[in-house]
Amino acid sequence: MGTVTPASSVEAGEVVWLRTDEALASAGRRAAAELARRVGLGQDRSGDLALAVTEAATNLQRHSVDGALALRVTARGDQADIEMLALDSGPGIAELSVALRDGSSTAGTLGVGLGAIRRLADTFAIHSLPGRGTGLYASFAAPAVPDAPSVPAPVEIAGLTRPISGETQCGDTWAARGQQGETGDQAASLLVMMCDGLGHGPLAARAGDEARLAFRESRAGDPAGVLADIHKRLRSTRGAAVAVARVDIAARRVTLCGAGNIAALVMAETGRQTLVSTPGIVGHNVGRPHTYEAALPRGAALVMHSDGLRSRWQPGDFPGLLAVTPALIAGQLLWQAGTHRDDAAVVVVKVPS
Repeated sequence: MGTVTPASSVEAGEVVWLRTDEALASAGRRAAAELARRVGLGQDRSGDLALAVTEAATNLQRHSVDGALALRVTARGDQADIEMLALDSGPGIAELSVALRDGSSTAGTLGVGLGAIRRLADTFAIHSLPGRGTGLYASFAAPAVPDAPSVPAPVEIAGLTRPISGETQCGDTWAARGQQGETGDQAASLLVMMCDGLGHGPLAARAGDEARLAFRESRAGDPAGVLADIHKRLRSTRGAAVAVARVDIAARRVTLCGAGNIAALVMAETGRQTLVSTPGIVGHNVGRPHTYEAALPRGAALVMHSDGLRSRWQPGDFPGLLAVTPALIAGQLLWQAGTHRDDAAVVVVKVPS
């Protein structure tokens, strides 16, 4: 998850995906230790992270039909976070308030329980769907960079990517960057890109990498202009489906221009409003671009995803999901609506009330 300032950007990074098997806890601890070393988390906090990973992994093994841990490092303002997502298909948790009591643990775990994970983490969120599964999010912050500028940002954004089964590189990717307002003190709008490189594997990943570079370097301020710059950059690749959205924070409106099979929608508790992309392959054949617009009401979120997620999911399938952090929204959508037969990516934007 990240917040966006006028001069900052966030984009997809490496995600360590670990599926449930007998070695999940030990593999999770090793991956967490490497990430902790990379960001200088410190011995005590590294121990807290290891404990949280072990408890989450043990719960996945004992209570899920299928599950996974996702670990990664993300930038947040002047510091880095290690984020953990535990996602499963299982019975869900009927009484979250009971499960979150510190020290309450299911049989056979370490006895620290979900409540202790919440206490140990700097940020914690959980969402459960009875009969379908549970998603848990926890982040552990590394020490802040001394004297780094801290600019409050009014937007929260998080995305998640997962390669097709059997591949290590993902051709689906996302990125976001802030646009400065007249006062110069905070982001007045946000540009967000979702890209699905055609096919999968290294060539698809190269298209995604080039799309992120073009998005980062583009000086255009509108979605159609940014899409045109990405189109030029992808001519030497196999091409991609790409959509670019602009979130006007003060007006709470979204404009989008895209080509290819990218889903973009405003998700609210009562339903969803779709923003349409036109047919085409960015980098090869893109027709005349069309820009679509929608309101972003309070309590709603902008969701963009590749066709690695099924398109027919509805907000009503996920009661209470909009109340949690964007990282967990992205995780639950990818896990519950995703397919392992294709690369997958999803990004979620929330503008606090």
